Amino acid sequence: MKQEIIEKIEIPENVEVSVEENLVKVKYNHNETSRRFNFYGVEVKKEGNEVIIESKKATKRELKVIYTIKAHINNMFSGIREPFLYKMEIAFVHFPMTVEHDKNKGILTIKNFLGEKKPRIVKINKGVEIKIEKNIVTVTSNNKELAGQSAANIEKATHVRNKDRRKFQDGIFITEKPGRII
Repeated sequence: MKQEIIEKIEIPENVEVSVEENLVKVKYNHNETSRRFNFYGVEVKKEGNEVIIESKKATKRELKVIYTIKAHINNMFSGIREPFLYKMEIAFVHFPMTVEHDKNKGILTIKNFLGEKKPRIVKINKGVEIKIEKNIVTVTSNNKELAGQSAANIEKATHVRNKDRRKFQDGIFITEKPGRII
């Protein structure tokens, strides 16, 4: 049964929001993030101090989309005020590996992983900051998806294949995610 569904999100203090043709831009101090929501039958707009997500003829599908958009906008609000932080640990048993970050090129280089001569290179998304201190790699960003994807790319680059995982425990592993510790 189709019905009209409206969800309202209150805008936090000192946060500026602009909505133009389903493009939501959020600004706070010097930080800015934006995201486009292109879903048929779902409209995003701003009225006063609220962001309104609505669908005139909503079914279960549109209801799921509305709640997804609401979660993304709430993540934008929380990320713009305090960046999302992923902590990763460099672990090696056999060969001491070195990790270097080149900000200009946007790559992370992992050298001497399992004694390999060729370094492994990971592309880092724009808008993501990486800090390396001894055996801790910190990934931060205002955008939750970019920070999480960059951390996952780093972890995936050091995945050990065709060896006994009990013996070859080398790699870079996520130890802390936003909101929970692993």
